[in-house]
Amino acid sequence: MSVSAIASIAELEDRLSEPSPALIEMMRRLDGDILILGAGGKMGPSLAHLAARAVADSGVSRKVVAVSSFSSPQTRVQLDAWGIETIAADLLAPGALDTLPDAENVLYMCGRKFGSTGAEWNTWATNVYLAGLAGRRFAKSRIVSFSTGNIYPFEPLDSRGSTEATPPGPVGEYAMSCLGRERMFDYASHELGAKVVHYRLNYAAELRYGVMLDVAARVWEGQPVDIGNAAVNLVWQGYANRVALQCLELADSPPRILNVTGPEKVSVRWLARELGARLGRTPNFVGEESQTALISDASECHRLFGLPEVNLETLMDWVAHWVKAGGHTLGKPTHFETRDGKF
Repeated sequence: MSVSAIASIAELEDRLSEPSPALIEMMRRLDGDILILGAGGKMGPSLAHLAARAVADSGVSRKVVAVSSFSSPQTRVQLDAWGIETIAADLLAPGALDTLPDAENVLYMCGRKFGSTGAEWNTWATNVYLAGLAGRRFAKSRIVSFSTGNIYPFEPLDSRGSTEATPPGPVGEYAMSCLGRERMFDYASHELGAKVVHYRLNYAAELRYGVMLDVAARVWEGQPVDIGNAAVNLVWQGYANRVALQCLELADSPPRILNVTGPEKVSVRWLARELGARLGRTPNFVGEESQTALISDASECHRLFGLPEVNLETLMDWVAHWVKAGGHTLGKPTHFETRDGKF
């Protein structure tokens, strides 16, 4: 693929939703419709768009249905324009899940992170209680449940990071509630027969949000970059979208676990300097580098689905160009520097 800079949101959306040959072939094999719950968030629209394009290219007739509260009406308008059926619903409302259509394939993207501190009950209701309801409602489906590397303990920087076999060690109520979400789908799988994948994602990144944008924006604006959390994982969101859809074929009972991120363990200090070189800025740093970080080993994902089609160097080039050009952002920082679990 071309590595020339991305100049517009339309071009960005096109790249994020470009189906691979492997995904198109999977759509030819897959049975049934695709239901995306929580499709109005940061990743949901481009994932739904990717699914719709892959279905169209496969030549197989199936629905892609996106469900969300759609707090941004424009998101629903865009999804409709892409040929995706949309349903507006408050899934925590009594009986809301029962009104949804059956689907053989479910991507569960519902979750709450920011604002958790001080409103922990809302986070647990969304991340755990709703997951329990959804697991029962869609117990006959294949379910890819979005989770997070936050359920793992902090790992030494000289390690490869947590693997799928690493015992959970969540820090803070958000991370604990994410583990609770997994346990609800474990129940649906073990007791009700649902086929599940726990999709443990570490920092999907594109040009409008993500760890790389957070660091680039601080360097560009002359703000200090906090290196207290010394290393991160990140991965091109288009790859994360593709893998999520291909994981439908991995869904099993008992559930399958898959770490999803890029192959690199990225030093925040190194990342800031590399972006600074591209931006013509010298980064300023605050904090003392930790000896541990939330880092994951996604080698099993890479074995199954290959490496990300957009590598780290290209993504840095794209993000730096986007920041210098004043490209639109979502205004949703990742808070990657947080180590106490409070979001």
